[in-house]
Amino acid sequence: MKYEPVIGLEVHAQLLTESKIFCRCGTAFGAPQNSQVCPICLGMPGVLPVLNRQAVAFAIRMGLATNCRIAAHSIFARKNYFYPDLPKGYQISQYEEPLCENGWVEIEMEGGALKRIGLTRIHLEEDAGKSVHAEEYVAGNETLIDVNRCGTPLIEIVSEPDIRSPREAYLYLNRLRQLVRYLGICDGNMEEGSLRCDANISIRPIGEEKFGVKTELKNMNSFRNVEKAIEFEINRQTQLLEAGGRVVQQTMLWDANDGKVLPMRSKEEAHDYRYFPEPDLVPLRIDEKWREEIQASLPELPWARRHRFIEHYGLPKYDAEVLTEEQAVAEFFDATARLVKDAKLTSNWVMGEVLRVLKEQKIDITQFAIKPAAFAELLNLMAAGTISAKIAKEIFEAMLTGGKSAKTIVAEKGLVQVSDTGVIEKAVDAIIAAHPQEVARYRNGEEKVFGFLVGQLMKATQGKANPKVANEVLRSKLAN
Repeated sequence: MKYEPVIGLEVHAQLLTESKIFCRCGTAFGAPQNSQVCPICLGMPGVLPVLNRQAVAFAIRMGLATNCRIAAHSIFARKNYFYPDLPKGYQISQYEEPLCENGWVEIEMEGGALKRIGLTRIHLEEDAGKSVHAEEYVAGNETLIDVNRCGTPLIEIVSEPDIRSPREAYLYLNRLRQLVRYLGICDGNMEEGSLRCDANISIRPIGEEKFGVKTELKNMNSFRNVEKAIEFEINRQTQLLEAGGRVVQQTMLWDANDGKVLPMRSKEEAHDYRYFPEPDLVPLRIDEKWREEIQASLPELPWARRHRFIEHYGLPKYDAEVLTEEQAVAEFFDATARLVKDAKLTSNWVMGEVLRVLKEQKIDITQFAIKPAAFAELLNLMAAGTISAKIAKEIFEAMLTGGKSAKTIVAEKGLVQVSDTGVIEKAVDAIIAAHPQEVARYRNGEEKVFGFLVGQLMKATQGKANPKVANEVLRSKLAN
């Protein structure tokens, strides 16, 4: 029997607020254990939560960017469960009346087809603490608790069960990460836990409408692990059913070291959490004016920017995808391309030299030494034929370390490209005279020798010869 996977993802994104969702404690990653806490996030008796307005604005930004309906009235609820790293014994979340509902995002499949993944809801909630047990300073028979993360603001993005393969899950998660980074609401770092993903997975016979029994997968801390874990679980459930067994609803843990899933606990249902309205928070009301203000503040979204780069600059689809992956890189290209007549030249240099430097120096584009206007000056000199591509790379390296403009470096070092045919002809004559054996081999059909002769010519002119003119003159001379 052939089975079809049915997958839904629950993605938690930690919001980039300076303080927690219900108190003034900080949210900085890596702070000393248990240093960012107060009576409110520790759940001491008699304390009262106060809602962080910025967290609400960030959640609305995400809802608007994913085509959700923004509820004018929503309420918070207590989600009751008893873990050691949850001091209050409950988590303040949203349940029956969430802030954002019924949205969607599109992913691009291999081949270019678009698929829409529905969003059931996006709601606000606070994070729990962290159980520390794998670190080397923790004894084998103990678990330590770090409550720094308690009260950190999250949004939970719950998809419809519209995903049908591990690859689709990967593409969907990647799209969400790109979106939260563009919106400036989350850094999207899965390794640090600021973006976390749980997957609900079931399989059913192809053609069947009824869902199978689902399991929930946790502990997937990278995009690739999400794909691998879902694939493993699909295969596990398939083999189980084909052997005559049955799938049990439970929460599974992905073990990245061994590449397999392990049972963790029986899967909870909503009623297990005994949700009830949070008595210490008034209903959240969003007026139309505030919603419109947030709507107007949204940036150009990545897929819209990609389309504009293709249409306005005439870039290939691949270039547009690479350039819009990170918002800051897209803005650097955009600012540079407005000042350069050749957009494809700009694209090639950003994707090549600029991204190379970012990777080598382990920096982001905001720390890049060359600003768009200075970078455009360099590219315009090359586009105008004033300098060659080889010389341009030398100037680029000098700009990275010296801070001087491209024109200044060209003037100081005398790097203007030679396009004078007469000057180049004299250099070509000298090369031909100096290499009679190579010339003879070329004239006998060894085309590869031409590259050697071009190299000698560029060496003789210190790289200043216009490559196009040099090639034309050299071929003409060799043909005669």
